[in-house]
Parts: sequence; C-alpha cells; structure tokens
Amino acid sequence: MYIIGENIHIISPRVKDALRDKNARFFQEMAVTQVEAGAQALDLNLGPRKQDWEEVFPWIVETVEAVVDVPICLDSTNILGIEAGLKKISKAQPIINSTSAEEERLEKVPPLAKQYNARLIALTMGKEGIPVSADERVMIVLEKLIPRALEVGLPVQDLIIDPLALTVSGCQEYCPELIEAVRTIQFAWDPPPAISVGLSNVSKVSHTIRMDQRSLINRVYGVMLMGAGLQMMIADPFDNELKKAIRIVEERDDSTALGRLYLALHDRVANMEELTAAEVEMDDPEQVAVWKTVQILLNKVIFAESYLEQEVVV
Repeated sequence: MYIIGENIHIISPRVKDALRDKNARFFQEMAVTQVEAGAQALDLNLGPRKQDWEEVFPWIVETVEAVVDVPICLDSTNILGIEAGLKKISKAQPIINSTSAEEERLEKVPPLAKQYNARLIALTMGKEGIPVSADERVMIVLEKLIPRALEVGLPVQDLIIDPLALTVSGCQEYCPELIEAVRTIQFAWDPPPAISVGLSNVSKVSHTIRMDQRSLINRVYGVMLMGAGLQMMIADPFDNELKKAIRIVEERDDSTALGRLYLALHDRVANMEELTAAEVEMDDPEQVAVWKTVQILLNKVIFAESYLEQEVVV
C-alpha cells in the first residue's frame, strides 16, 4: 500500500499556527516523522492561501524538501499557488491534488501537471457534485478525466483517480458504492490509471467521536477497499492499527483470529461477496467491532456514533 501522509493539513490548529509563524522546524519534523512511519509521499494541504500564496507555497516546498526525498503532493484549490510550489520542486516527481471534472479545473489543472511533469489526482466530481453510484463515477473517469489527460499529453500512468471517500455520517449510501467504483476503475483503461482515496474522510463524523473509533472505521474500510484492488491512499501514517491491518492483508498473516477475520473480509470483497456472521467469533469483542463496522460501511445498519454499543445484527 502506497501511503501519502495526510498530517500536514491546514484544518489542524497546529499546522495553521506553524504556517502563520513560518515555523520551518515544525514542518520538517512532521515531514520526517511521517516518512519514518511509512509515508511514501507527503500531502501538503495549505488551503487556498488567497493573500500570501506567492510566498507560502515555495517556502513550504523548500522547507520540506530540505529534509525528505519523497514526492510532495500539493493540495489546494489555488492553482497559482500550486504552480508556485511546483517551480521549487527539485527532488521526486510531484503530485497535484487535484482536478475535478468541473470545467474550470479541468481546463487549467491537467496542462499544469503536464508542464511540470507532475502526477495528477483527479476527482470523480462534476459541476453537479459527487454522484452516489459507482457507475456514474466511472463514467466521469471515462468521459471527462482520462480524455482530458490524453488531450494535454499527460500519460494515463501519471493520472491518479480519486473516486472520493465520504463520511459514513450523512453520506452512508456512498460508502459501498466507492468500493465498486474502485473495483471498476481498474478496468477503465489500458494501462489503467492509479486509484487513491482520502481514507480518513469516511470517519469524519463529528468532533466528539473518539480517535480509536475513527481508526476502526478507517482500517475496516481500508481492508474492504484493498479487497476491491486499492493500492494507494491518503492516510495517517501514525495510525499503527491501520498499518497493522494493511500488513496482515499484504502478508496474508493468518496467525491471529483478528487477522483471519481481516483476510476473510478482504477476500469476500475481492470475490464480490459479503462477510457472513458465521465467519465472526461473536464472543470476541474485537471481531464484533469489525462486524458492526462492516455493517455500517455496507449501509446495512444506520450509522450512529453509538453503533458499537448497539445489538449485533446478523
């Protein structure tokens, strides 16, 4: 699993303060520790930076590249800011995050990726928003995203399709559809584009949800998406339980009961099937928590923050 580290994000008060103060040490430590934890690229989400983009984007690229060699993923709606950052890239092939199928973004961002030899994350989102169904998301890839990349001379291998993970709270019906979108997009072109999702989006529920519960939702969804063929994600490299689940799947480690359940879940999704209650040891709280989480992610049980406390549905 190729993990793009998500932890330099403007939504974090610490990141916001460090950016305001031009605290290079903060960003360098965050970059190094994410790479040491397993991140193979780093997402730098700086927000739109409407006032100071000319200064901030080049500064953050130079600051981070001074201490790590992994690809930088410039994450912003500010196209001029992204370009200012791209001009300072001196190491690995960068990533632009992102374009969508909206006309203005699709017109301006893919040529930028081509000009600066960047990979491009492309969202399955048009002017009408994000479609629920997998088929509609795949059609955006086939009719809008790939044709535009080819039109500007961007190799499909440099295109990273993001079919968009959305929160299980309020967008629950999207969750199973994403699994099928990931499965189908792999066959959308030859050679196929890469596929990535912002995994943590699925557990962005409220400020009151516990971090261990967010981690549970993230890793169970991650295993399911791996079953559909996902090989890249923007995620938290400090989440050891997520990395453990990924390792179990990749190494086919069936030495523990929980590991065997993760593998069963992965394999069921891979075979376009659903995990059954018979595969879960219902006297094991860890396995029950995974089962309950699968049910909300498949939209079988209505999500509530207290879903783990509810009766088991079989």
